Amino acid sequence: MKRWAPFVLAVEVLGIVVFSAAYDSLDFRIYWLGGHVMTDGSHLYREQLAGHYFTNTPFMAALFAPLAALPLLLARMLWQLSSLAAFAWACALTVRMAGRWIPLVVAVAAGLLLQPVWQSFFLGQVNLILLGLVLADLHRVARGRPAGIGVGIATAIKLTPAVFVVLLLLSRRTKDAVTATATFAVCTFLAYAIAPEASREYWTNTFYDTSRVGVAYISNQSPYGALTRILRGTAEVGDWYATVPLTVGVCGLAVAALWARRGDWLSATAVTGATGLLVSPISWAHHWVWIVPALAVLLRNGHRKSALAAYILFAVSPPWWTPHNGDPREYGFHVLLTPLANCYLLAGLSFLAYTAIRLRVSPPVPSSDRDGRPRPAPCAAASHAVRDREPVPGG
Repeated sequence: MKRWAPFVLAVEVLGIVVFSAAYDSLDFRIYWLGGHVMTDGSHLYREQLAGHYFTNTPFMAALFAPLAALPLLLARMLWQLSSLAAFAWACALTVRMAGRWIPLVVAVAAGLLLQPVWQSFFLGQVNLILLGLVLADLHRVARGRPAGIGVGIATAIKLTPAVFVVLLLLSRRTKDAVTATATFAVCTFLAYAIAPEASREYWTNTFYDTSRVGVAYISNQSPYGALTRILRGTAEVGDWYATVPLTVGVCGLAVAALWARRGDWLSATAVTGATGLLVSPISWAHHWVWIVPALAVLLRNGHRKSALAAYILFAVSPPWWTPHNGDPREYGFHVLLTPLANCYLLAGLSFLAYTAIRLRVSPPVPSSDRDGRPRPAPCAAASHAVRDREPVPGG
């Protein structure tokens, strides 16, 4: 793989450039149009753009106002290349947090083949930018440095990264949590100053309204989406469902906080990312870019077969191979189809269970190397491999 990685990566980058120039990515067009209309009263949220509603925050629309001044093709090219740079940065940070020096070109080339990653490019989505912002902050935390700005900006763009603010609080990084909250507030008030009517519409109506999107669509790999498909409609889920995200959120964040207090911020980050996906009512397949740090945790711990299985799962993406788009077999419970159609959800729950179990068998992580890089947590089943591992270069 190391020999072929540069060639594979070059082909992938060329493909992204050509694709970005030729294809009008739907979600990016909605972002771009949102930048055009964000100051036109509440039209940003009350009228459809390119046949769909704008569902992100007013701050997200404000960020796209400068891009909206550019021709669509140029704006799209800049956005996709920025997403590529953010993903490469996220891979570099993940490798550093894992403490194992896998060549960056290998990590990026392999990561671009994951379905959540390439679909983010296909749609022109914001996920890779958010991944880079959050990992930049958590990497600083792992090295004992002040953080919070990246998480705050990510939360102002899309609310789900707020789960990392809770992680900072639970892991006793109170100053970083305050910084993240203050950053979020500044960004939100800035958007309000630019577009007050759109902001009022979003915060009073839009941000909790799931009726604007297709909850039952196969791409929604949240527990809410799975139950909606199994029970054949959102009306059948009922108010009792509120206990599901609450239970998952409490358990997931508790596990993440315990890993953080042990000094293993890679595990804490991956668990929190998975928890955020599981508590959200809408977790599209392209939101699952948090598979990247989760795979790094499995590889670092010596579970290569599990990592390979997870990689194949997220590269092949079985949900898209099952009946969907209104096929009757998509709804109800089927012994074979239901697990395949919701395999991202099952993988996320399995990862949380795995990290919870490892808390009992894994020793605490040494705090850091001399240069501040976190050391990997040795896996009990692979402790002999850890002893024989080459020392991490400091430089």
